Amino acid sequence: MSEVDKETILEALRSVTDPDLGRDIVSLGFVKEVKLCGGAVGLTIELTTPACPAKDQMKNEAEQAVLALPGIDQVNIEMTAQVRTSSTRASGFLGDVKNIVPVASGKGGVGKSTVAANLAVALARSGAQVGLMDADVYGPSIPTLLGVSGEPQTAPNQQIIPMTRYDLKIMSMGFFLPEEKAVIWRGPMLDKMIAQFLGGVAWGELDYLIIDLPPGTGDIQLSLCQKVELTGAVVVSTPQDVALNVAQKAISMFRQLNTPVLGIVENMSYYLCSHCGSRDEIFGNGGAREVSRKMQLPFLGEIPLSTSIRTHSDQGTPVVLAEPDSEQAKAFIQIAENLAAQISIQNMSGEAQQDIKVSF
Repeated sequence: MSEVDKETILEALRSVTDPDLGRDIVSLGFVKEVKLCGGAVGLTIELTTPACPAKDQMKNEAEQAVLALPGIDQVNIEMTAQVRTSSTRASGFLGDVKNIVPVASGKGGVGKSTVAANLAVALARSGAQVGLMDADVYGPSIPTLLGVSGEPQTAPNQQIIPMTRYDLKIMSMGFFLPEEKAVIWRGPMLDKMIAQFLGGVAWGELDYLIIDLPPGTGDIQLSLCQKVELTGAVVVSTPQDVALNVAQKAISMFRQLNTPVLGIVENMSYYLCSHCGSRDEIFGNGGAREVSRKMQLPFLGEIPLSTSIRTHSDQGTPVVLAEPDSEQAKAFIQIAENLAAQISIQNMSGEAQQDIKVSF
């Protein structure tokens, strides 16, 4: 007869800590179900995101902690995830979207749209429900990066039905304009477009809505921050001083608009030769990491300057899907995991402990 009971199992699991949240999985309310049958234990552990970077680590630690108990010789753990809603999100406007995350840059040409597209795809690959809104009205590139075209349909309630590709819901001004036509709008028209893309699109239930912003600190950024409560922004920069200086202005803008900055991404951090694999720091390296340190912001990761990223982007297949085992794809995936962790950290702060369901 096993000497183990439910309290003993839960006490053992208190040794397993979420490295991002800094608390044990029991007090966090992650242990949703405990089943005990003789020397076999079944657990259900629910994380705050399917893209949790420490998922495998915590599963292994939980298994070892329970196996160390007397009389236990088998542990089966089911890892699930339930993305939390940003504590600042209102329940009305876009109430079914749990987290809204704009991807911004101080200047153009830093690969912001490529980063946004690959992050969205990486989050969707993890099992999350993800939308991607292209708010870069003057240079909408998301349709090209994701290989999707056509004009969206309209639902009976007059909401626009987003296009779908790679398990993403996608909306872009590029769907409504001929490729050669330019958008020449002033502030009021841009504000109306943002309102339409937010409230007039049938986004449905989403864990994450990634928004690709135009470069700079203009009308679209201001309209977005004023219309919805954002979970937090991601700022993309290259290692060059000129890009980093302007990136700091974007960070300053978000802070003035009371929008958290979830972290900084350094794109084109180094050149990765497709033939020999050698690394060359063409634009320097580590500048974004240093800015994040000075401004006390998370550094989400660095992405190489790689021919394959450009090639697959032009072909409409993000490198995360085209070459998932490549170094460049792994860089995007790690950044997506780090971003999901930062969102969870923010959303879990102050959240009350959830009840644990225990059955025997």
